[in-house]
Amino acid sequence: MIETRCHLPDLAAMAGYGTVLAGRLRAGDVVALSGGLGAGKTTLARAILAALGHAGEVPSPTFTIIESYASPAMRLPVVHADFYRLDDPSELAEIGLDEYREGAVLLAEWPDHAGGFAHEPGCLSITLEPVGESGEGGRIAIARGGADWVGRMP
Repeated sequence: MIETRCHLPDLAAMAGYGTVLAGRLRAGDVVALSGGLGAGKTTLARAILAALGHAGEVPSPTFTIIESYASPAMRLPVVHADFYRLDDPSELAEIGLDEYREGAVLLAEWPDHAGGFAHEPGCLSITLEPVGESGEGGRIAIARGGADWVGRMP
């Protein structure tokens, strides 16, 4: 597994990182976003969606669990999921995640609640860690890529 680290001192840097990621995504990829509450997972997902061509609002999928984006303006269809509220990974079958994912990129917040995706070769796991006691120094993005990310790492 390949690992990179990137300091994201502010929202502009987070948006830039999202743009870089969006440019490297392929259908079937998973971007597994981890970090504590308020770490910036949804902010990064919004930056990726914007860079892929989504111009509308991006609500947090905390309550809906899954939001799909497949407008003609998007370079790739995207499924944005927040698995925080799942009690067990077996609930994914009830939700129908596999059907949503077909031909799309999955942006997965709280991937551990869904059993994780690191075993998939197209998974890019990103952990966002605050810099400083209250995150005043921004975030560090620690990216770990599977086999399909060789040569595409941010």
